[in-house]
Amino acid sequence: MTTMSTTATAQPRSEGWFSNSERWLDEKGKGAWIAAMVLGFIFFWPVGLALLFYMIWSKRMFNKSCSSRRMSTTMTTMRPTGNAAFDAYKSDTLRRLEDEQHNFEVFLERLREAKDKSEFDQFMDERAKAAKTED
Repeated sequence: MTTMSTTATAQPRSEGWFSNSERWLDEKGKGAWIAAMVLGFIFFWPVGLALLFYMIWSKRMFNKSCSSRRMSTTMTTMRPTGNAAFDAYKSDTLRRLEDEQHNFEVFLERLREAKDKSEFDQFMDERAKAAKTED
């Protein structure tokens, strides 16, 4: 009695050089994509242009933004720990920090507006002085 056993050997699928290059650049990060694009522009500009279009089309330029990182951080910080005292402290602290951030952003906006106004007033004064000297 003979038994044949067939074992499926998982062989890596043969991928093309483009897929391998794409995977390698993805592992290295956005900086590697930008470096490849710059080198493409330096050595043969159509290659750099093609890489730029590919990066925009495939959304590789915008896939890891600060907002997505901030959103994931916010989602993990809002998850309850099970300790009621700590959760209350954490929510109070987060609310206080958000209020401070909002107040600071309002302060910066007022500061920008004051700077813009002073620059505009200075421009108008210089313009008025120039008009008086012409008369």
